[in-house]
Amino acid sequence: MNASPPLPVRALGDTGLHVTELGFGAASLGNAHRAVADDAARDAVSAALAAGIRYFDTAPFYGRGLSERRLGDALRGQDDGALVLSTKVGRLLVPDAASGRGGEVDGFVSPMPFRVAYDYSRDGIFRSFEASLHRLGLDRIDMLFVHDIGRWSRGEAHDAGWAQLTRGGGFDALVSLREQGAIRAFGLGVNEVEVCLEAIEAAPLDVLLLANRYTLLEQTPLDALFPACAARGIAVIAGAPYNSGILASGTQGPGTPFYDYAPAPADIVARVRRIEAVAEAWGIPLAAAALQFPLTHPCVASVLPGIANPRRLAQTLDLYRTPIPPAFWQTLIAEGLIRADAFAEDARTIA
Repeated sequence: MNASPPLPVRALGDTGLHVTELGFGAASLGNAHRAVADDAARDAVSAALAAGIRYFDTAPFYGRGLSERRLGDALRGQDDGALVLSTKVGRLLVPDAASGRGGEVDGFVSPMPFRVAYDYSRDGIFRSFEASLHRLGLDRIDMLFVHDIGRWSRGEAHDAGWAQLTRGGGFDALVSLREQGAIRAFGLGVNEVEVCLEAIEAAPLDVLLLANRYTLLEQTPLDALFPACAARGIAVIAGAPYNSGILASGTQGPGTPFYDYAPAPADIVARVRRIEAVAEAWGIPLAAAALQFPLTHPCVASVLPGIANPRRLAQTLDLYRTPIPPAFWQTLIAEGLIRADAFAEDARTIA
């Protein structure tokens, strides 16, 4: 593999793992909202490795196993010792010939022929881990995230899933895998703060993959979650830095901007327009500010955008490397558009 040196890395709490500040979110490799050719998926991963990215995240849910399969095929034989790979548990894939025939299922185009069965129990965690290893075709997975637990994702079904995790041995299974050395770390992969706070009290988590909740638009983790993580040595990976679209596309382009996987409400559009105005005055792309903002907080170890092809990777790298002076963030604070306490004294501002 002809690769550049890895990008800057940050320690993942006390796990001994180090992740590149910019990670590779592989949901797109599962045909999230649009089909991706096999060659394009492989080329995207190869280009990311060549650019120095060494953290990759996937999940069984992404294309009903398609993302894991493609990512494993692209990574096999490419490990230089710095590679960190995470996937998720909580959904088992059950063969189903009728699933995904030519249509879009749960946001994924033409997924593999499986249906989802939720299972957060001890047995379900072990089965999910083994199945992911087989789909990936790799000899190890570094981190496991409990996927989409919480009322935001599961509604009334959350209580049953939570009982499986706590009383049903799900968390115990993750601790056991970590103690055996089968994984190095575990945590949650979710879109809400509340369940993270509950889980921190229920299990010895190492890391949280928090999507959509620590962005230019939202900083609620500053209230309780980030202080709790700092006190316990729990690292945070910031997923979905564009709030599922609007902070990448902005409000001025064609089509409807999306926020939290749905058309953006009027108040969100209005707020983004104000942020856009500041960014335009500074000559900074809105998407660059959105991508870099989570990394300014010391709790955040990596930011995890979705990447589908080499062109998107090149754009993402340009955004990551765009110079952003500290005064830009101060302007957003002065305008009441981001919180002042997002910037701890020891926070690293990308320049």
